[in-house]
Amino acid sequence: MLAYREGIFPMADSRDDPEIFWVEPRRRAILPLDGFHLSRSLARTLRRGRFAVTCNTAFGEVMDACAAPRHDGDGESWISLRIAASYQRLHELGHAHSIECWRDGQLVGGLYGVGFDRVFCGESMFSRERDASKVALAWLVATMRQYRAELLDCQFMTPHLASLGAIEISQRRYHALLKAGQRSYSVAGVGVGAAGNAAAAGEPVGAGPGDTGVAGVSDATGEGLALPEGFATLLAEAASAGSSSSPGNFIAQSLTHTS
Repeated sequence: MLAYREGIFPMADSRDDPEIFWVEPRRRAILPLDGFHLSRSLARTLRRGRFAVTCNTAFGEVMDACAAPRHDGDGESWISLRIAASYQRLHELGHAHSIECWRDGQLVGGLYGVGFDRVFCGESMFSRERDASKVALAWLVATMRQYRAELLDCQFMTPHLASLGAIEISQRRYHALLKAGQRSYSVAGVGVGAAGNAAAAGEPVGAGPGDTGVAGVSDATGEGLALPEGFATLLAEAASAGSSSSPGNFIAQSLTHTS
């Protein structure tokens, strides 16, 4: 967690690699929360409720799916068994989270990452059906906006992420945004803002359940990002808006306003 707070993350050379190495890219990919690119086809998929979406229901399964060999045979997975065990422990401690997409009771897509304060560091995502990982990411963005998160870190730029609105920034700029995301809460866990920096990172719209720290931290230390609480609040907002039959309608509408 200290490494993540400094902008550093672990990787491995293969699934069975017992060693890890630490990475700090000179160029960093982030997805501004007001810059998510919602295509017409993805908006239709959301509105139709093609997938059932959950949070923290199958964390280990999502990690295993992300680490599984790719269909194109593109190299070894960097998610080693050692790394997977570490993230499972982080999940148990409330610092790592997953979003899952289901179809007919089968896990068909999802993502996972590490959260703290108003920062979420996305680690990996997978898709077994068209648009499943995109739907998971859309729900993540909508959830982060719900409690006024500030930074969605994507680590390395890919054409897939670029198509969804990710941008590449310098290491120096990333560190400024990272620090801003950690200054958003006082020691007591009360939101104190960081408006100038938030705008640069993509200021999200809407607040979580109150402005007294409940929406962004799991306890008074401010260590954990409350993704599950934000996710539950998002579902409640969708229900109150009359979208309980398909929460994707609510999410598509909210993302359309800033996409």
